[in-house]
Amino acid sequence: MIAAMREVRQQGLKAARHLDGEIYEVRADGKGVIYRILFAPQGKRKQVFLSLEALKKKKRKTPPEAIRLAKRRLRDWQQRGE
Repeated sequence: MIAAMREVRQQGLKAARHLDGEIYEVRADGKGVIYRILFAPQGKRKQVFLSLEALKKKKRKTPPEAIRLAKRRLRDWQQRGE
């Protein structure tokens, strides 16, 4: 997972897949399993990647409930910062 997020840091958001709103996804290949990390760029220059959810890839499509959870966590994070 660290290597996947490092790739996003180096290449920018083009290394990730946009899901919805501010939510992006990056895939991390493990030994015999694929993980997905849902994150949102934050900060003044959008250079901080806030990890919101991590899950094992089981299906081709990201589960909608995982996206909803990531959006709730992002909203909570942003409200605490106000």
